[in-house]
Order: sequence, then structure tokens, then C-alpha cells
Amino acid sequence: MHLGNHQTQNIHPIMKQLFALVFAGIVGGLITLGGYSLLAPQPTLPVTQDNTYAQAVRNVNVSPAMANAPFDFKEAAAKSMPAVVHISSKIAQPTSNRQDPFRFFFGDSYGGGQPQGGTGSGVFYSSDGYIVTNNHVVANADEVEVTLYDNRTYTAKVIGTEEKSDLAVIKIEGNDFPTLDFSNSDEAEIGEWVLAVGNPFDLTSTVTAGIVSAKGRSINLLGGGKAIESFIQTDAAVNPGNSGGALVDAEGRLLGINTAIATRTGVFSGYSFAIPVNLVRRIADDIIEYGSFQRAYLGVEISELDGDYARELGLPITQGVVIEKLVEGGSAKMSGLLPKDVIVGVNGREIKSVPELQEIIGQAKAGDIMDVAVNRNGEELSLPVRLKPE
Repeated sequence: MHLGNHQTQNIHPIMKQLFALVFAGIVGGLITLGGYSLLAPQPTLPVTQDNTYAQAVRNVNVSPAMANAPFDFKEAAAKSMPAVVHISSKIAQPTSNRQDPFRFFFGDSYGGGQPQGGTGSGVFYSSDGYIVTNNHVVANADEVEVTLYDNRTYTAKVIGTEEKSDLAVIKIEGNDFPTLDFSNSDEAEIGEWVLAVGNPFDLTSTVTAGIVSAKGRSINLLGGGKAIESFIQTDAAVNPGNSGGALVDAEGRLLGINTAIATRTGVFSGYSFAIPVNLVRRIADDIIEYGSFQRAYLGVEISELDGDYARELGLPITQGVVIEKLVEGGSAKMSGLLPKDVIVGVNGREIKSVPELQEIIGQAKAGDIMDVAVNRNGEELSLPVRLKPE
């Protein structure tokens, strides 16, 4: 009997451990499934936000892997922080509230019968008070308040928005506001150092460092169709509240506008995405001059070439953009492009993917003549294409 009791006492811990492992496996599976379930839109519960600002943060956070960088970022940070602002918006009548797998860097929202709103960031585009930010930061806002680096506050007016690129321009009254020089995002290189500047979790003037991880990245965030997605991907840490903030190069020049993170937790998980500044400038200039983005279009339905599709078409190349259909009366058809032509270059710039083509056409204006290089049945030729207005 004593032996039996002894065996029972030994078995109990083992059984407990086995049960714990099985339970952990079940829970782990649920967490994994829960993560993947974010790929479908799901309702979110209203969250009450405390609008009290945290104490200003004036430091640069560099990961241990960057400790041996060949230079520091103090000068770039000092240049960029004054040009980045905190934006708070309020919506009297909220329209919808849903959660996306690639979350925008929006601040907490609040509802439950109260006005809805949130916080984000913005960057001075000109010294006379124009500020560029993300569309989702100010979309449908009834009130927009801007707080500067020195804690001055202003009421802002929304000048215009561009939903399909997630950009917006707002304005505050005044002059001599700090601005940044513009980098050339077409020349950005994978592996170069960058800083993300913004207001995550209402921690104002926060700067983080990383590298350019990829270019021309599409994450199907803006709904396809006429969306322009050709993001700069970085590993600089960004979080809710960074949306609309600056991505700057090592010299403190504006390289892009931080827009999205890939996450299933709502916080930074290693990947962030910024709109290239060359595209930002094209859209912002139009919004300031006309109130909206004056798009040019090529007039094609397209898909991306890969190895399997290349074999199907009998082509010797495996990268490019395939013209699937021509729009009647569109620029491409009138210029002699044909279905199954593979666009491999525009104006001397190599085109390997749909996002790259979207970006370069997005930067162009109606009336511009584009030198389009195509592979047609294995032969390369070049055709001039005059872009039409949308």
C-alpha cells in the first residue's frame, strides 16, 4: 500500500506536466489560429483614450545590432525632430471600425457614444504651414489639432486627401516652420541606414534607427485597383502613433512617410512600410495646387511575371509586368502596346514588379511621354507612350 501511494505521488507530477504540455499545445494552436484569423476583417471594440500627452522623449533608440554602426545619428535626429508634428483628430460621427492584418500606425480610438478619433504624426512640407501625413490619420475628421516640437498647438485645416495612396495634406496658419530637405527615394539602396521619427503611443519626438530592408513592396493594404503601393520596407521600430511621421536618411533628409506595420499584435514586429518621398511630393504638390491628386494613367490591366507564367508564355525572362488587357482609348492602346507585352522598363528604369510600375506612373503627370520598354514574343522594343489624365 505504501508503495502504491508512493507511485501515485510520483505519477501525479508527471500527469500534471503532460496535461500542462497538452494544454499549452492547445492554447498555442488557438493563438496561432487567432493570429491567422486576423487576415479577415473583424470588428473591434471601442477603446477609451486618455489624451494626456506623455513626457517628451528626445533620444535615439538603437538596437544592439546597430551598436557598431560606422557613424551616429545625432545630427540627422536633430535636423528631423523639429519638422515632425503630433496630430490629434476627432470624428463626431464615426462611420466604421474594423481591424486589418497590416495595422496602420493609428493611435487608440474611442467610441461608445463618444466622438471617435486618434493620434498620429505629420511632417512639415513647407515653411508656410503645409503638413503631409497619412489619409487615415485625418480621414473624415471634424477637428484636427497639431502640436509642434516646442509644444505650441494649432488647429489645422484638411486641404485634401488621396485615399488610394494613403496621403493627406493639412495646413496650419503661420510662417517659418522647420522643414526637411528631400532625399531621392528612387536612389535609396537596400541596406542603407534610416531613422523613423514620430509619436508612438503619444511619446512625442521619438526616433528609432534601422535599415532599408526592401523597396517596391506591396502588401495589399489599400484595396488594390487604383491603389499605389510601392513601399519602402524598413526594420526601424515603429508603433501606433508613428503613422504619417518621417522616414529620413542618415543625412536627415526626408526619404518617406511611415504608413504601416506588419503585425498580429498591434505593435512593432520587425517590419514597417513607408511611402517613398518622390511619390509623396508628386501627390502633395497636386493637393496643394488643385485640392486633389491629378492622376495620369496608362490604361492597362496587368499582372506580375514569374517563372511559371514565363514558361507558359514561352519567354526567356522571368521578371516584368504583363499587359493582360488594354483599356479602350487608353494611352497604352493608342501607343501600340499589345496584350501579353511584358513591360521591363520605363524611362530607362528597370521594371521587375507591379509596384515599381505603379510608382513610376504615379509620379508622372498627364501629358508626360514615357519611354516604355517591352518584351514582345521574346524580342525587346521601346515605344513612346503619352499619358492621359484619369
